[in-house]
Amino acid sequence: MKKFIVSSDSTCDFYSDFARAQDVRTIAFPFTMELGGAISEEFDDFTGYAQYVDFYERERKGGLPRTSQISFERHHAYFCKLLEEGNSILHVSLSGGLSPTADIARQAAEAVMREHAGAEILTVDSLSATIGQGELVKEALRIRDAGGTAREAQARLAEMTRHIQHTIIAYDLNFLCRGGRVSRAAAIAGTMLSIKPVLTFTEDGKLTVIEKCRGMKGAFRYAVERIRKAPRREGADWFHIVHTDAPKEAAQLADLLEQTFGIRAEISIMGPVIGSHVGPGSVSVVWESEGERIR
Repeated sequence: MKKFIVSSDSTCDFYSDFARAQDVRTIAFPFTMELGGAISEEFDDFTGYAQYVDFYERERKGGLPRTSQISFERHHAYFCKLLEEGNSILHVSLSGGLSPTADIARQAAEAVMREHAGAEILTVDSLSATIGQGELVKEALRIRDAGGTAREAQARLAEMTRHIQHTIIAYDLNFLCRGGRVSRAAAIAGTMLSIKPVLTFTEDGKLTVIEKCRGMKGAFRYAVERIRKAPRREGADWFHIVHTDAPKEAAQLADLLEQTFGIRAEISIMGPVIGSHVGPGSVSVVWESEGERIR
């Protein structure tokens, strides 16, 4: 039986060499960067680590990135192209709580299936982003490589979304202020007090601030307590840490998790789409819990 195609939009934050090695197809989000009066139009299709670092350096210098959705037309053309490789596709999208892209992908998939007899294009709203979304894609890969079907993978991912926990630690409140999530006065006061806002994804895939911790060490302790509150699912012996050009702090959190839970976390750098909103210097951890999402 021919294996189904695993696909995602670029907010799964896979490195390009990993995507190639694992045979994952991705469609890139567009974004713009305004810096020094100049605006550049770019795509989330980085091929080297230095490009991620450069993106966050531009943010630190005052660069203003703006993200936009992937259009129906681009999704439609993308799915039609994938059908040249096989008739069965599973596509995982950025949370519908953050962007209409997941709904647009579903609409495009339905349109392509009407136009191509025998095509099967199944979509999943990850209710997540970055490495949380990426872990769902990895689960689809495991099912594909074990000989499962796209429908089996879709059902498993729909259930798994409710158990992916996120603790997202932003460096400060300034980028959240820019996005309208906190007031300017709160951002100024929080910066003076070294406040680290902590966010998570809600049950419907929206980002929300759940705590404001004093300093990174305080935020890391809070992350550990959240893991204790929502313990890992049996067999899910992993943590994944993602940072926005904060490798030292990411390693410190990995050390703490290893000391506490005996598991060494995978560490990677976040892509520009979600990184546009949390800003440089953030550190986040994701895991799969036994129970459903907590606040």
